[in-house]
Amino acid sequence: METLEVHGARIPKLGFGTFQLDDEVAYARVRDALDAGCRHIDTAQMYRNEEAVGEAIRDAGVPRDAVFLTTKVWVDRFRDGDLQRSVEESLKRLGLPAVDLVLLHWPNPDIPLAETISALNDARAHGLTAHIGVSNFTVALLREAVAASAEPLVTNQVEYHPRLNQDPVRAELARHGMALTAYCPLGQGSLVDDPVIRRIADAHDRTPGQVILRWHYQQPDVIAIPRTSKAERVRENLDILDFRLSDEEMQAIHGLAREDGRIISPASLAPAWDNAG
Repeated sequence: METLEVHGARIPKLGFGTFQLDDEVAYARVRDALDAGCRHIDTAQMYRNEEAVGEAIRDAGVPRDAVFLTTKVWVDRFRDGDLQRSVEESLKRLGLPAVDLVLLHWPNPDIPLAETISALNDARAHGLTAHIGVSNFTVALLREAVAASAEPLVTNQVEYHPRLNQDPVRAELARHGMALTAYCPLGQGSLVDDPVIRRIADAHDRTPGQVILRWHYQQPDVIAIPRTSKAERVRENLDILDFRLSDEEMQAIHGLAREDGRIISPASLAPAWDNAG
């Protein structure tokens, strides 16, 4: 598995997400992922499964320093002091002294971003996390966050899949040497019957999901964290290393982007996105 080196962080380009997995399923699927060779696990305070994720990592018998672990601070804990305490609480639930990456889960316009970024830096300075970053940030918010941060931000975790063009965000991330981490990388299953994806999958004797994840994998600045509740899909999603898409196939998949491609945009959280998708 390739890793992406970003401001000192070595992040496996394919990970396992745990959104909407309850404790029992989260524990089982994280164990499955680690047993299958995955070394990048993503959770969040809001997912309410940090305890199960931490237990799965400990029980898997994989050296802690071999697993890149991310958690995210929810928007109601963005004040200075409260943010740091929330990360300490996450570590207690995870049963770990530190994580590899802490992200701000969504922007919160009700709290000055400079205050939140300063608190995030402080959490890193106190050894609660090795690296810091953001999630669901637009170009303008990225610029503001980078300007406010004493330490480098390593990634912006955003929705990204073939139906959603994220070129404006990717260009801004490139300017700051940051990675894009793709959640919903499979478009929540909306692409499995697309004729372009089907044609390419048939040509490689692969599933549509494997083709989409390979498309992510071949983009040098992109990390993908597919989530599944099904044990058989965990290994399938990781089994993408022994084939390669041609330049023409990559461009054909890029061409599936459309203006209404965005899936995740909760009214109470979403900023003014950079594109119409």
